[in-house]
Amino acid sequence: MKGFTLWFTGLPCSGKSTLAEKVKDILLERGMKVEVLDGDVVRTNLSKGLGFSKEDRDTNILRIGFVCHLLSRNGAVAIGAAISPYREIRRRVREMVSEDAGFVEVFVKTPVEVCERRDIKGMWAKARAGEMKNFTGIDEPYEEPLEPEVVVETDKESVDESVARIISALEAMNYIPSAGGDEYTAEEEKKIKERLKALGYI
Repeated sequence: MKGFTLWFTGLPCSGKSTLAEKVKDILLERGMKVEVLDGDVVRTNLSKGLGFSKEDRDTNILRIGFVCHLLSRNGAVAIGAAISPYREIRRRVREMVSEDAGFVEVFVKTPVEVCERRDIKGMWAKARAGEMKNFTGIDEPYEEPLEPEVVVETDKESVDESVARIISALEAMNYIPSAGGDEYTAEEEKKIKERLKALGYI
């Protein structure tokens, strides 16, 4: 199997990191090399010193994308989990990775009110009170993906159901082997993709 990048995007507290870790565990069980690049962790290490202006946000996302590119082209599965609010920068990351590997965008579609309820760090409350500036979803926009490969709605389904959607889509696209270890034929892949589209998985 060739390397690829699985890119999670969505509002703060939408569930990106939780899903990324669950998917990672499944892929590791199937014998794949996997690395997760979480937006918050990368900011602490690779992007230390950057602020939250649009320019700094773009720089941070491009750095995550560059590392994903390096990992993917060397046969690993790179999982990026970052808000990545702007379509143009996500497009540039896709183009960069796609030069040498596959790219799958997962839109974690979660309503603002649900994200706020899940926020154990109190970031949304601070942003609402004006204590945090340039907060995506309040005073900075989030541009939803127009054609993501996978959409999960974490307010309507469990974590396991969302993970199952993602794994099924990756199997159908032949990015990962099926649980039984066999890849799909071209005809089987076509039928599965049609079925997934009909169900709203991709």
